[in-house]
Amino acid sequence: MDCFRRIGTAFLLSLLTAAGACDETPPEADGFTVPSGRALRFVDVITNAPGAEGATARFRFVAPDLVPDDSEAAGGDMQVLCDTYALPRTDAMVPAPQQIIISLSAAEVPFGEAAPEVTQFFEAYAITDGQCVREVF
Repeated sequence: MDCFRRIGTAFLLSLLTAAGACDETPPEADGFTVPSGRALRFVDVITNAPGAEGATARFRFVAPDLVPDDSEAAGGDMQVLCDTYALPRTDAMVPAPQQIIISLSAAEVPFGEAAPEVTQFFEAYAITDGQCVREVF
C-alpha cells in the first residue's frame, strides 16, 4: 500500500510541475533592446479580440519617454518587436493568428479605451512565410 501511495504522490507532483509549465503569458520584455535604444515594458498580449484579418495577437508595450515626433523610430522598434519578440510567441497560439499588432504607448492604457493625451503608435503585420510583413493599418 505504501508503494502505491509513493507512486500516486510522484504522479501528482509531476502533474503539478507540468501544469506550472503551461503559462501562456509571454515573458517580460523589460530591458529588451530595440534600435531606438528606448526602455520598454511589456504590458500584455490580447488574443480574444479578432482583427480585420481574423485571429489577431496584439502585443502591447509601454515606452515611457515616447513623444509624437518619435513615429519613425517607433516604426523600426515595432518591426524588431514583431520579428524577434511577438512572432516566436505565436507558434503555440490557437487559433493561429493571421495578424500581429504591436503597440507602443507612453503610458499604460486599458485595451480599447481612447486616451488622446497619451502618445501611442500601432503597426499591423501579416504573418507571411514565417516573417512579419508590415501592413497598411
